[in-house]
Amino acid sequence: MHVLLIEDNAGDVLLIRQILSALPFSVKVSTALDGEQAAHLLADPEIKPDLIILDLNIPKIPGLALLARYKPAAQVVVFSSSSNENERKEAMNLGARQFVHKPLEMDEFAKAVTKIVQDWIRSRSAACGEA
Repeated sequence: MHVLLIEDNAGDVLLIRQILSALPFSVKVSTALDGEQAAHLLADPEIKPDLIILDLNIPKIPGLALLARYKPAAQVVVFSSSSNENERKEAMNLGARQFVHKPLEMDEFAKAVTKIVQDWIRSRSAACGEA
């Protein structure tokens, strides 16, 4: 599994990487610390993420603008501290599969990240079963 993590908070990047590395299967993580880096990675034909975890509040190109401009082929889950309902609606309208509120408590944060990956696995399994 290859995850593109678009997150500007170094602490959150480290924590998400640790959570993903503890999963019972291999997860490759590419990281973009701002929207500009994410745009470069999304345009690179060598980078083919299965799942994109996107924070909305990132510098240079905000998350919603990134979604609108690049329409990634991979499944996008917004993982943000924003509780703005308009941002949630817009993200979903722009193609995000889920909008997950980023918990402040460490255990809940880890559970949320794990659930994002589990939901991706379930949706992929369901899609393969339909084919």
